[in-house]
Amino acid sequence: MAPTLALALLSLVSFVVVRSLQKKRDTKGLPLPPGPPPLPFVGNVVGIDTDHPWLAYSRWGAEYGELVYSRLFSQDIVIINSERVAHDLLDRRSHNYSTRPPGLMHVLDFFGTEFASIFLPYSDRWRLHRRIFHQAFRLEAAPSFRPIQMRNAHNLILNLLASSEVYGSHLHTFSTSIIMSIVYDYSTAPLNDPFVALVERSLEISVRELRPEVAAVVSEFPILEKLPPWLPGASFVRGAILQRTLVPMIVDTPFEHVKKNMAAGTAAPSMVSDALRRISEKAINEEEVAVLEKAIKEASASGYAAASETTTSTLYVFLLAMVLYPEVQARAQAEIDSVIGEAIERLPDWDDRASMPYINAVIQETLRWFPVVPLGIPHATVNDDVYEGLYIPKGATVMANTWSMARNPEKYPNPTKFMPERHMSKVAVEEPPNGRDDISFAFGFGRRVCVGRHVADASLFAAVVNILAVFRVERAQGWNIGPDAEGVKWTGGVTTHPVFPCIFTPRHSKERVSQLIKAQR
Repeated sequence: MAPTLALALLSLVSFVVVRSLQKKRDTKGLPLPPGPPPLPFVGNVVGIDTDHPWLAYSRWGAEYGELVYSRLFSQDIVIINSERVAHDLLDRRSHNYSTRPPGLMHVLDFFGTEFASIFLPYSDRWRLHRRIFHQAFRLEAAPSFRPIQMRNAHNLILNLLASSEVYGSHLHTFSTSIIMSIVYDYSTAPLNDPFVALVERSLEISVRELRPEVAAVVSEFPILEKLPPWLPGASFVRGAILQRTLVPMIVDTPFEHVKKNMAAGTAAPSMVSDALRRISEKAINEEEVAVLEKAIKEASASGYAAASETTTSTLYVFLLAMVLYPEVQARAQAEIDSVIGEAIERLPDWDDRASMPYINAVIQETLRWFPVVPLGIPHATVNDDVYEGLYIPKGATVMANTWSMARNPEKYPNPTKFMPERHMSKVAVEEPPNGRDDISFAFGFGRRVCVGRHVADASLFAAVVNILAVFRVERAQGWNIGPDAEGVKWTGGVTTHPVFPCIFTPRHSKERVSQLIKAQR
């Protein structure tokens, strides 16, 4: 085995040398953005926590500025560390920054998820997916989903009353059930739903593996895809094999559920059934019908997966904040009690939101404090570009470091502190007329901004206000963590969330809460 491994390593090194020499380019006499000096061949690999790369990128931003250049093997990587530059490039020059890195698409294909809307390159296929999403999730449509969201928030409360020790599973069930109902009119079981478990397993693989850093390595060394799955260190291959078995079940099962109900005349309104009905109302040929049905199936599957993961992760962050900042929790609960009564005469509802500015500020601060997609989803340049005298190469991976933006001390004094008060003069229930709010960077930029942000905001409100109305979220005994969350373990990948124990102490009797939930259904 030793000679074989040595030969393989020699081949890899030779390949990298050749690619590095080929990478020399004409920068038109302009400098690349500043950045850390790369090592020969491998680039800026050393010093980066591959599970949490945004930490290193933020350090580089503090040293080199708002726009930083780095290299991972032969892949150019440009990191945007400020909202100003992100708006200039990703919004105002969106024609050049709206596609995705080709290497990432290669990895998606290996995992059988090349259809995922969020990762699709800017193309007719992506525009078709986007149109399907916009018709379902536009701002005007969001209120129609409120009964679904509140019903699932109540299920979340009942699950936490029954078994709060597995609260993470309940958060996943809440998020996935909402989006499955909206997209497919698919009712999941309130607890331990097998389909939710499939989605959780698939998301775990995607979050861990579908990252630009992984894509850069695999693009450089495609031989890695040929490693036998039993080989130590070949978890990438094992994940791909498992994902390719999960994808057909996750994509086809709920879609066929809708088509079956439509054929039986029992289908309720949903994103998929509405989109399929629009097809039937048009006089188009069978080929076009097949193309549109495929797009609806792909868009719906990729949409609910992304929405489930980000909502769940954000709720983890909210709970961590409540544990570490009990004074914030007490103020939020006092506001809720002033609306629904200290003796909990009823549970909160949508009409109460306008009377709860502090709750809205808590949600805004949750999104800011620890962005759960710290680097967004990577963009890529279609052509060479020049920005403020700096050369940005064609084909570069461009990442908006929302983690760094959220910790801008000029905009957010004491940025590591959880301080809802900082939003009190800015917070609004509905999106402001100019289309932006104080934490708009949390939902992306340009043409790739999250189309489901209005629905996500409403889901967060439903969960947050009900959890605080019913429970005190408290620190688990023996868990000693600083107030700014130093020492908390965070998952790694495209999204991140804290992992920590906590205690849900009911503020009212279980019987009373169950009675109120039953009365409001």
